Amino acid sequence: MQSDAKLARVAAEVGGTVTVRAAFGALRLGMAMLCLVALVARFVWGLGSATFTAGNFFAYLTVQSNMGFVVVSVITGVIGLRGTNDPAWLDTMRASVLSLTVSSGVVFGFLIEQAGARGFRIDVPWSDQVLHFWLPTIALLDWIIAPGRRRALWRAVVIVLVFTVGWGLVTLVRGPIVGWYPYFFLDPAQVSGPGEFFLFGALALTLFGGISSGLVAISRTRPLYERWATREPRSSPATSSPATSSPATSSPRTARVRAALSRLPGRR
Repeated sequence: MQSDAKLARVAAEVGGTVTVRAAFGALRLGMAMLCLVALVARFVWGLGSATFTAGNFFAYLTVQSNMGFVVVSVITGVIGLRGTNDPAWLDTMRASVLSLTVSSGVVFGFLIEQAGARGFRIDVPWSDQVLHFWLPTIALLDWIIAPGRRRALWRAVVIVLVFTVGWGLVTLVRGPIVGWYPYFFLDPAQVSGPGEFFLFGALALTLFGGISSGLVAISRTRPLYERWATREPRSSPATSSPATSSPATSSPRTARVRAALSRLPGRR
């Protein structure tokens, strides 16, 4: 009877994990839809500006990273709804895209702070708030909490830095041709000289590299939900006995749940 009760409890815990995994899958699909709507809304909002061009819109690092965010969120959302774990390659891609979106949000916040000091105005429509702040925050919490996450590879840091440097070089070549730069610190006319330009560039690469390294490091830890689901119950002195509390005569709850989780579809 006691063994049957333990098995029933473990089955309920595993079923709860699968349900939570599916809930996060639905959340990711919702984030993908919201991101797509915000991108379209931001494009339409930009049409009201006399200097707006489609080429400049898609040249923003934020727009490019959020387009990748939509794709990755749809893939991980579908996998989450199936209740299976993410493939390792997918979480490496997910860490790379999330690094870009979070870093872009930090850079955008810095630009807003610098706008007044440099004498120019930055309007922040609701779509920009969603793309730069709300979605990266929710996606970051998802990365920390949701079950089923695998260990991202450290090559995600390399991917982020190579993409950022490549984007910057293309921007520097394109800028003089079209007479436009997405960020003031890339425009030679808005910085004091090469020293300030390289300073901002180094700070940006440090930021992108630091955030991507942090996300990969987080993936080396167990998701918060899995820690909560497999935590050891506190035994009361009034109800515990040497026979039930001895490691030699009882199996830890954590070991039972981990063994059950390892048998889920897609679990390695």
